[in-house]
Amino acid sequence: MNIAPNSYSVTRKRLMAAVASVAVAGAIGVGALTSGTSPVLADAVRVEAPQVPGFADVVERVSPAVVSVKVKAKISPAADDGSDPSDDQDGMNNLPNNPQLRRFFKEFRGFGDQDGQGGGNRRFSHRDRNNDQPRPVAQGSGFFISDDGYLVTNNHVVSEGSAFTVVMHDGKELDAKLIGTDPRTDLAVLKVDGVGKFTYVDFADDSKVRVGDWVVAVGNPFGLGGTVTAGIVSARGRDIGAGPYDDFIQIDASVNRGNSGGPTFNLNGQVVGINTAIFSPSGGSVGIAFDIPASTAKQVVQDLMKSGSVQRGWLGVEIQPVTSDIAESLGLKSNNGALVSSAQDDGPGKKAGITAGDVITQVDGKDVASPKELARLIGAYSPGKSVDVTVWRDGKSQTVKVDLGKLPSNDKQASVDQQQPAAPAKPDTLADLGLTVTKSENGKGLVVTDVDPDSDAADRGIQPGDVITSVNSTEVNGTDDVTKAMTDAVNSGRKAVLMQITRDDTNRFVALPVAKG
Repeated sequence: MNIAPNSYSVTRKRLMAAVASVAVAGAIGVGALTSGTSPVLADAVRVEAPQVPGFADVVERVSPAVVSVKVKAKISPAADDGSDPSDDQDGMNNLPNNPQLRRFFKEFRGFGDQDGQGGGNRRFSHRDRNNDQPRPVAQGSGFFISDDGYLVTNNHVVSEGSAFTVVMHDGKELDAKLIGTDPRTDLAVLKVDGVGKFTYVDFADDSKVRVGDWVVAVGNPFGLGGTVTAGIVSARGRDIGAGPYDDFIQIDASVNRGNSGGPTFNLNGQVVGINTAIFSPSGGSVGIAFDIPASTAKQVVQDLMKSGSVQRGWLGVEIQPVTSDIAESLGLKSNNGALVSSAQDDGPGKKAGITAGDVITQVDGKDVASPKELARLIGAYSPGKSVDVTVWRDGKSQTVKVDLGKLPSNDKQASVDQQQPAAPAKPDTLADLGLTVTKSENGKGLVVTDVDPDSDAADRGIQPGDVITSVNSTEVNGTDDVTKAMTDAVNSGRKAVLMQITRDDTNRFVALPVAKG
């Protein structure tokens, strides 16, 4: 097949043009990839959402006021295994010579790196036994509360110390002296002198702190220094069995060993609480920490700065909670208050006329919600202060004036003369109560000889050997006295009677239901 010259020429030109177009396009593509000009891409994901406020501004302002506290003490020479050969109170010398076993028992008993409180960072060293210089025994946290160098920490941080050093936010170390301690609230005050003015923080009004509020903890966990954690207030008014003034704020900010004595701040940079303890099966933070409330710390710190100690008022009574059954037996509308189980012979309460069976409902017009509340109210007064104590007695309120004494260094226990019961000659039965009793040897009260295991008395913990001394504030010397008291309670519309029980030289009250009719 022959192609005409003109047709071939046209076809060839068209092919050459197409090749040229492809070449140009290729050149443009290569240029786009190599010239540095980015291709057009879709926008990155960005969400326009409300921004959560951070803690940086608060931390920046308060951090210079927070310090690490290093504690040193002179330690007696120790054996090679770290024990004091002259002191085996912990029983370590009786253990096999197994380092791992000894280490376990030291940590379990609180003799290792833990301080037993959950918030301190305690370190023991027995090396260099020929050196009589103080050596590190503990490390915690603290914070300045005045520009002239007063600072607060925990008593359990400094309790073993003879020399104290504070490490500032910038790493500078300063010597400090101990001003005073208060073991009952686990607070202590140190003082740094002659260095100029310090950045300090103030206490908040913790009555305004609500569960769910944000808080920031600053301290020295594990000796790291300058560590900030955040969380919320988890609960208020926690009683963890640390002492008579338990009223802790629970937070979930991470608190560990070494945080003890450190502050917890609100978002205004005020101290709402002082880290003192954690709950932890592992020894580290699990989100349950306890703070001494600012209101408690403020008053204690003022006293320590003024006199180096805290002088508390003393009422001199043994108290117990008012249960719903007890309230019913006494004709109280609520179970608020503190029931006096006994009044000490040398105590100001007994001198003023307070007796066992009284329910203290107010102090100087302030309501008493519980025994803990009564202890805090009385402890806030100075010895010698005259206060009006309102009690519920014989179905009505009465007010007595009490001149408070000074709280003894060791809380005195009420003394109750309890005679060992003789073998029952003629036991009597209180069938309605599930009790078998006999007269006591001294003729005062009834000795419980048997308790029906299916009775309300057994459910409320009454045991053989207990002595029933009164029912509804009336002394009992026989079963007739108990029966009469029960009948009077039913006739008055009461559903229970209140029994005063003596056991192991202590008194307590138990409410037992009575049958109607």
